[in-house]
Parts: sequence; C-alpha cells; structure tokens
Amino acid sequence: MRAPDFWTGDGGGIAPVLLSPIAALYAAATARRVAKPGWRAPVPVICCGNATAGGAGKTTLALDLGRRLANRGIAVHFLTRGYGGTLKGPARVEPGRHDSETVGDEALLLAAERPTWIAADRAAGARAAVEAGAQAIVMDDGLQNPTLEKDLSFLTVDGSYGFGNNRVIPAGPLREPVLAAAARSGAAVLIGADEAGALAMLPPGLPVLRARNVPGPEAKQLMGQSVFAFCGIANPRKFFATLSESGAIIAGRAPYADHYPFDAGDMRELLAEADRLRAIPVTTKKDFVRIPPAFRARVTVVTVGLEWEEPAMLEAMLEPLVGRVPVPA
Repeated sequence: MRAPDFWTGDGGGIAPVLLSPIAALYAAATARRVAKPGWRAPVPVICCGNATAGGAGKTTLALDLGRRLANRGIAVHFLTRGYGGTLKGPARVEPGRHDSETVGDEALLLAAERPTWIAADRAAGARAAVEAGAQAIVMDDGLQNPTLEKDLSFLTVDGSYGFGNNRVIPAGPLREPVLAAAARSGAAVLIGADEAGALAMLPPGLPVLRARNVPGPEAKQLMGQSVFAFCGIANPRKFFATLSESGAIIAGRAPYADHYPFDAGDMRELLAEADRLRAIPVTTKKDFVRIPPAFRARVTVVTVGLEWEEPAMLEAMLEPLVGRVPVPA
C-alpha cells in the first residue's frame, strides 16, 4: 500500500492531529516491547534498521556489510523477517525453491549472495543460523524487534525522505520516535544528500556515516538508451534518479507501491507501454524477483550499491566485532 500524503513534508493538515492519540499509544506499545531482553547469540549480530515504515536502504546496507565481513574471511549469514512472504520460519531461503510469495523479495536478494534465514522470531532464526555455521549475523531490519540482542545497530536514513513528518504511525511514518531509535543505535547511515533535514533530528553525539547509491556495472549499457522505468519500492524517485545520473534517457516511468506483486496483466501492460515508447523496460533487482518468470527475459535489471564518503570509519566500527567471531574447532 502507498503511504498517505500527509506522512511527508511538514505533516500539516487535520489528519495527523486527529491521529496523534493513536500514535501516542503506538509509540508507548513499541517502547514497552523493545525494553524486553532478548537472546544473546554467541556470534556478533549487526542490525540494519530504521525508524520509519518502508524502505530506507536497509537491504543495500546489509549486503554491503555482508561483503565487508566476508572479505575478512567471516562466514556471514543474513537474517530477515521475510516481509511480504507467507513463510514464518525459521527457515533457510533456497532461491531455486522459494519465491517472493513465500519468503519476500528482500530475502531472495540476500540469499543470492550469502546464506539467509527468515524468521518472525529473530532469536529462533539466529539460533538456526549459528547451528548452520554462521560466525556473524547481519539483520535486514529488526531494530524494533527485541527477541535478539544486537552488538551493533545502524539507523538507516533515506536522505531524500528523512523521517517524513516526524510523527509516529498512524499520524506519520515513524515506528517509534527518532530519539528512541537513535538511542539503541551505534551510528546513523545517511544514504544520499540530507534533503529532508534528517540530521537535525538526530542526537548530536550519534556518529553519522554518509553514503550514496551508485548503479551497478550493467547501467553503463543503458547510457544514451531510451528506457521505460518501473518499480515498486519505497522511494521510486531514487531509482529514476539513479538511471538519469547513469546517462539513460527515461522515456517513461511507472511507480508502484512498495513490494507491489506484479502479475501477468501488469507485465503485459508495462511491456506494451515500453514497446509503444520504443524503450527498454528497466527495473530494480528487488522488483525483478516479483515479476512472473515468463516475463523476466524482456526486462533489464539495474542493481545498486553503496559508495561511502569515509569507508575507514565504517571499517573501524566493525573492527571490535571481529574479535567476537568464534574460531572454528
């Protein structure tokens, strides 16, 4: 579903005011939940979380951290809820057997690179990962889930969206007040320029790591090409901007709600529009796994990674966790 318009900007209008009592109850319930103690895993646990509902770049961050730890020779496993899927877990994701309807799109992206577990109960998922040989666990989301203790949490912030109208659900997009989320985080990760003034909402003592989305190597093939871009992600503008910055000529665009389940009818319409525009149909890797297999050959995927302003600062934050990695017997 799409976020209400009043969740963005200054949150003006009567709706946020009317919803504020419910938002206060939501925030109080979250505070009680996150105060509960969780299970302490025998391996380092890193959480890529956020304060808002919807995407902020958590999966992209998790993939980046997984690669960095793997480059140190650490057996990294990913852990996620499997949002949008029917499987509750704990279960290891098998890309050849599972699809986005069973495990969600993010789990499939993670599983394409490292062993990945989905679990509504994150502690149970972590136990399964450890039993399967995980030497470190990177969580995609879960900052507000108390069942598993974290050694290091990153508060992921989309620079173009920030914290919306800075109100808690349903009056705004926040899962909890920003300061509450920041208090349980070791650092904030700002992805993109701070267009929404998010940094001003963070406590002054919280370290801020800055990064930006950069397209994968396949984007070079689209330079100067006419493309028809479609996606169902939290912030479609980011994807469209990435294509433009890569030199692609956007002849048309079609934004959908986050995690939108494309069906055959959708794809016929999208491909027909691309043909009408004489443009290459292009989407994200996250959307690609939600496209019916029969249509995938017609669609070009552009991946996205992170480029850090100060990668040494990030590596320095990861360094203390390496000492907690168990040595194989």
